[in-house]
Amino acid sequence: MAYISPKFLYEIEVGKKGFSAETLFYIAQALSVNCEYILTGNKSEINSDLLNQLNFFDKSNMNLISEILMLVYKMKQQTS
Repeated sequence: MAYISPKFLYEIEVGKKGFSAETLFYIAQALSVNCEYILTGNKSEINSDLLNQLNFFDKSNMNLISEILMLVYKMKQQTS
């Protein structure tokens, strides 16, 4: 699910290998946690339902989603 082999995961766990941010992302996604939790053990304040909904989109849509969220935020600021 994380697009890595069991051997590579073992080598990460025992400190024999490092890993890229992309690999961290895929491991976190496979475990249904955020990257911060894997690195620090601290859970994020971000709603897990929102994170799960983002998983419906592929990586190529993330910029568009980010832009839409910024527009919603700016609209909210104007009405406050």
